[in-house]
Amino acid sequence: MIVKALLDRVLSLLLFLIFLPLLILISLAIKLTSPGPAIHWSKRIGLNSHIFLMPKFRTMLIDTPDKATHLLQNPESYLTPIGGFLRKTSLDELPQLWSILKGDMSFVGPRPALFNQDDLIEQRKKLSVDSILPGLTGWAQVQGRDEISIEQKVKLDHHYLLKKSLWFDIRIVLLTVKKVIASEDINH
Repeated sequence: MIVKALLDRVLSLLLFLIFLPLLILISLAIKLTSPGPAIHWSKRIGLNSHIFLMPKFRTMLIDTPDKATHLLQNPESYLTPIGGFLRKTSLDELPQLWSILKGDMSFVGPRPALFNQDDLIEQRKKLSVDSILPGLTGWAQVQGRDEISIEQKVKLDHHYLLKKSLWFDIRIVLLTVKKVIASEDINH
């Protein structure tokens, strides 16, 4: 997996440089439309269940409770003026290129759980899914993302663990691009 780690770092640096003007524009748009920082540093569960800080463009108001969006009552009421657009287009995920460059994440792997998603964390531990780096996208992401249950996500993450390869990663990345362009399976 040394090749995957090297590819992750080289590609994330290249994409970071390519997207730098867009990153700056999005940061400015967030700052101009909502008080607070442009980047939200979220406590996430990484390799071997260690906590790391994952950056995302801030799409929620600064007083939003720190829990999974689907657990919020009326999550739309917490969105910043451009938060819905950033989430629908997945542009809020671009700062995670930093986490890939740093080695906390990969392009492909299970999406990192929030630090307080105990049910997801425990189910992943039971199947050793926590033994691989979390990803910007993953098999569960392209099989339903926000539309599937935690149990289904863990089964799909485990399938990825068992079948992971460069070709499977390429397939997942291509499916991700297709889903993002079509805005499929994105609820919030």
